This record gives sequence, structure tokens and C-alpha cells, in this order.
Amino acid sequence: MFKRYQSLPRWSRWTIEILVFVAIFLAIRAYQAPDIEAGSAPDFQGITLDGQTVSLAEYRGEPLLIVVWAEWCRICRIELPMIQPLAKDHQVLTIAIQSGTDEEVRQFLEEQDLHQLPVLNDPQSQLANALGVRGVPVMFILDREGTIRFTEVGLTSGWGLKARLWWAGRY
Repeated sequence: MFKRYQSLPRWSRWTIEILVFVAIFLAIRAYQAPDIEAGSAPDFQGITLDGQTVSLAEYRGEPLLIVVWAEWCRICRIELPMIQPLAKDHQVLTIAIQSGTDEEVRQFLEEQDLHQLPVLNDPQSQLANALGVRGVPVMFILDREGTIRFTEVGLTSGWGLKARLWWAGRY
């Protein structure tokens, strides 16, 4: 079988390899996708690291970006600095899961210069479980009514999130 594969023209082998890679990539993304279906996000309450009590219902009226991340996640470390500028113009709420105590999360945010992000610490992943999160990072974009319009798993771009927030604002 392997000899037969090697006898194929180079472009055929590359095509097969690319298709296998794409299939594996899509399978991993499907596995990591949250269990929650599009629709109303489950309401929750919490206290941010700066002491503000927040509930999901308070964010109604404008689109909301919810980012579930972890301190130990390498992709999250790349993505969080792209999220911070969005917090200046859009509603953003982040949830740190399995990242230690409140003080440890504050220290991480300070080290990464991420001062603008409102953060709920979720050390036991209770909020993340309610949202059906199985891997990080995960971004949920909710419309004005609190309906989940977009879910993104893994690395994404700031401009892509901005476009999705704009689109969610149309509902």
C-alpha cells in the first residue's frame, strides 16, 4: 500500500496529505466545540476580579463577547492581547477557568499587561461547564437579547471578532 502511495505523482500525494490534515483539524475543532447549542445563553452571576457583581442579564441591549480562557493555555496567551482592545468599544466578559486563585489570576493579568479585561475567575470550571466548554479558548458572541449567535473555538482574529460583534448587533 505504501509503495502504491509513493508511486503517485507528487501533486496527488500533497493533495491527499492536505485533505487528511484538514479532516484531522476539523475533527479536533468539532470535538472541542461547546455542547451548548445556539440559542439563549444560560444566565449566570459572578463577581469579577475587581469586585463588581455581574450577571449575564445585565449585558442585554448590546452584543456581548464572552471569552473562556485559562492561564496555562498557550493560544489564550496569544489571543487575550487581541481581545483587550475590543473591550474599549464592545461589551466583553472573560472567564478564567482552572487558573488558580483570584490573586494568581490577577498576577497573570498584571504580567501580561491585560488591565482592561473584566474577568470572572472560575477555578472549578462551573461556569465553563454550564456553557458546555470542553477546551479553551472559546468565544461566544451574544446578540442584544442574550442569544448565542457565534461560537469560536481556538485562535481567531480581532477583526473577525469585531465583524461578528457588528453582525450580532444587527439582531
